[in-house]
Amino acid sequence: MSDLYLIYKNMTRKPLRLFLTCFAIFIAFLIFGAVTSLKAALNSSVELSADNRLVVFNRINFTQPLPLAYVQKVAAIEGVKNVTHLNWFGGYYQEPSKQLVSLAVDPESYLKVYGEITIPEEQKQAWFNNRQGALVGEKLAQIYGWKVGDRIPVSSSLFTHKDGGDTWEFVICGIFTGDTEQYDTRQLLFHYKYFIEAQTFGEDWIGWMALTTEDPDLNETVAKTIDDNFANSQNETDTSTEKAFNKSFIEQIGNIGLIIFSVVFTAFFTILVVVANTMALAIRERTGEIAVLKTLGFSSRRIFRMVLSESLLIALVGGLSGLAAAWLLIEGVKNFLARFLPNLILGADTLLQGILFMLLLGLVTGLVPAFQALRLNIVSAFNRQQ
Repeated sequence: MSDLYLIYKNMTRKPLRLFLTCFAIFIAFLIFGAVTSLKAALNSSVELSADNRLVVFNRINFTQPLPLAYVQKVAAIEGVKNVTHLNWFGGYYQEPSKQLVSLAVDPESYLKVYGEITIPEEQKQAWFNNRQGALVGEKLAQIYGWKVGDRIPVSSSLFTHKDGGDTWEFVICGIFTGDTEQYDTRQLLFHYKYFIEAQTFGEDWIGWMALTTEDPDLNETVAKTIDDNFANSQNETDTSTEKAFNKSFIEQIGNIGLIIFSVVFTAFFTILVVVANTMALAIRERTGEIAVLKTLGFSSRRIFRMVLSESLLIALVGGLSGLAAAWLLIEGVKNFLARFLPNLILGADTLLQGILFMLLLGLVTGLVPAFQALRLNIVSAFNRQQ
């Protein structure tokens, strides 16, 4: 009779208790998979930020503009590799509730700074050569059913067109993807020159700059040099790494990490207590059987391994089914939530963390019962059964 068969029989001797225990673990890892994936989606802009990319805003507020002339001055600073400029358009499609992440950019320099963008060469050149051309992210195109060659009207909640109204017409010249699945492709990019010439007010101004440095080690020096160059001017700057800026922006809606930790910790602690109590009860019920096994020649170490393996197996059965359910849940809702959470996936990192937590759960809940079985005295065990 193999140890695996004995473990199986011990696990299934009370099916209802096994089901309830696995179900409790299932719920814990369903919560873990869902909320961890949610956290990863919300923080994707931080995690995917380039180490050598900086952003430069007006020191007063990032909604205040900067002079276009600043771009060439920043490009001349030692350590700066590429620099581009961006303007927030405040666009929406058809109705104000359908907001678009729409940016007026300089096409060639933008693609140099944001090298993670992937686009076919012919589409890129078509975008460069069409003043009214737009580059659309794959996920945004999927949401609205857009394709290359479509002419789309995009309205702005901030700017009016010189021809009247607040609607601009763009031709989709290309659809881009990212170099990773989590890259946010809900963006619409169009020519800065078309934007600045067609709007009714302002000229030679930009929203902010993004740049890459020759080496991440130069970030601090370059940032300080930029801010020092424009100190005491009418438009002082505030320069930080892209990762730091995105992190501070995300934290404006709350400490997501603390919320996620609190939810997961509460669920795991509750499950830990339930499973530990269940395992301890199961071993107490089997006191006489363990004594018989030892009488038949089963070593204490062998029984220790069997009890611990049973705990680990229960944790894995419940945990893996919970993660599978979390994956199904995320796959089921990610298209519906694509407009708000385009990067919602259950990644390999979450899966590996989940498996480690399952093993930890199995060890913590199984060690005490396993030690009880290891130290069980045969004579005392039989006396307890009388």
